Order: sequence, then structure tokens, then C-alpha cells
Amino acid sequence: MTASATAAPPALRPGPAAPQPTRRRGRFGIHLFLGAVSLAFLAPLLLAVYASLRPYEETAKYGYFSFPRRLSFDYYRQAFVDSGMSKYFLNSLLIAVPGVLLTLFLASFVAFAVSRLRIRGGLVLLMVFTAGNLLPQQVIVTPLYVLFNRVPLPYWMSDSLTMYDSLWAVIAVQTAFQLGFCVFVLANFMRTLPREILEAAIVDGAGVWAQYWRVTLPLCRPALAALGTLQFTWMYNDFLWGLVFLSDGDKLPVTSALNNLRGQFFTDYNLLAAGSVLVALPTVLVFLLLQRHFIAGLTLGASKG
Repeated sequence: MTASATAAPPALRPGPAAPQPTRRRGRFGIHLFLGAVSLAFLAPLLLAVYASLRPYEETAKYGYFSFPRRLSFDYYRQAFVDSGMSKYFLNSLLIAVPGVLLTLFLASFVAFAVSRLRIRGGLVLLMVFTAGNLLPQQVIVTPLYVLFNRVPLPYWMSDSLTMYDSLWAVIAVQTAFQLGFCVFVLANFMRTLPREILEAAIVDGAGVWAQYWRVTLPLCRPALAALGTLQFTWMYNDFLWGLVFLSDGDKLPVTSALNNLRGQFFTDYNLLAAGSVLVALPTVLVFLLLQRHFIAGLTLGASKG
């Protein structure tokens, strides 16, 4: 009997296995869990937006979870005008934007040296920068306060002629504390880049600066975008350092402007919710603008190995 005669007819051959119902139920469970977690994180923001659109008298009478009788944007205009939020927005941008650029610039320098150049003590240097993140910030508030009162600055940089009561003090502290985390992330990211690219640049006569600026840094754009988004959010939302090192109320960041919406004997929490939403808008805008690069930076290298 030939082999063709013994072969099973095409109709009887086993086809591809049908998707199992348990797998579908597992995916549905994962999506349900992720949706619930996302809703839990968004619930406070959604409640703040909902409350900011309703009059305080209505929520005081019917509760915050009641059906709205009237919605308006009056509280947003009132919050922006009454708190003087425009100058505080500018103060926060003058702190966050230079702080982020300086942090990423210095961190990429160090990360390039410890990951792409063969220098002695590179691993120890990386460990030192990483260990800086383990130090609680509140521990050195008093030493920094004394130090900044003794560091002189020219009159065109500081009204107090010292680093205290100047935006430079807040920028310096933000940069110092965020530098270790950025060095750790960028150094590990640069190690994943093909070394053949750097060797080809060396063969073409590229110096150390060209290897860093023209070869390595463009390849780190997703990681820099992800770090830039996180760093801007952290520096912009910070409240501690501005309160400690700035005595002039006109120099405080925007997070402190919310205190201007609190009355001495009465606080309109719907007005405060509108101010909170306004304060959060720049960070949401930055994330939307850098969303594609941010996600690429987080997921790059996830499928390697």
C-alpha cells in the first residue's frame, strides 16, 4: 500500500486549534482589572472637575454626588483672577523648564561617561549617583537653608544678594535631587545601544564630544522625552522647596497659589477644585505633547532578550 493511500483525507486532517474560552475570559478579566484601576486613579480628578462646574450652594444642599442643576465655568475665571495665578504659573515655569533641561544635560553627560567610555570607577560613580536618591530630602532642609544664606550672588541674579530667596536655590536643589535618577535610567538605556555605531564614529574621526552630541544623544530621544515628562511633572508639582527657600510671596510656585483661595473663616471647596484643575493643566498638556515619545521611552527594550 502506498504512502498516498494511507494518508488521511484533507477533510479529516486536524485543523488549527480553536481559541480556548478560558483565554478569552482571562483577557476580559485583565481588561476589567486595568479599567477599574484606571477609574480609581481618575476618580479624584473627575470629582474635582465635576465639583468645579457646580455652585457651592448646590453641592452644600444636595451633596457632591447629586445630579447637577446648573453647570458653568465661573469658578475657573474667579480662581485664576483671585489667586493671581498668572505670575505663579510663570514662577513655576522658570523653575521647572531650566531645571529639567539642566538635569537632563548633566545626567546625559554622566551617563555617557559611565556607560559608553571606559573610565575607571564608572560603576562606583553610577552607584554614588543612584545612592543619592535614597537620602530623604527633609533631612538636609536646615543645612541647605544655612548654606544658601551664605552663598553670595550678584544683584542681577538675586534681590537678597544670596541664593536664599531666589529661584536659583530651588532650581539647584531640584536638579541635584533628580540627577541621580536620570543618570541611572540614561546609563542603563545607553548600554542597550549597539556599540558598533560608536566604533564606526571613532573610525570616522569623531571625538568624544561628537560621539556624545551627534551619535549617542539622538538615539536617546525616547528616553530623554520620558524623563523630561516625569521631571517636569515632579518639579512643577513640588511645594516643599519653594516654601522653604523663597520668602518673597511673589516668587512662590503655582502650587502655593491655591492657598490664596482659602478664606480665613470659610473655604469654597468648589472654587478650590477649579484652582486645582487649572494648576494641573500644564502637566497634562506636556504629557499629551510628549505622549508618543514617553510611551516609546517606557517600552523600548521591553522585547529584547
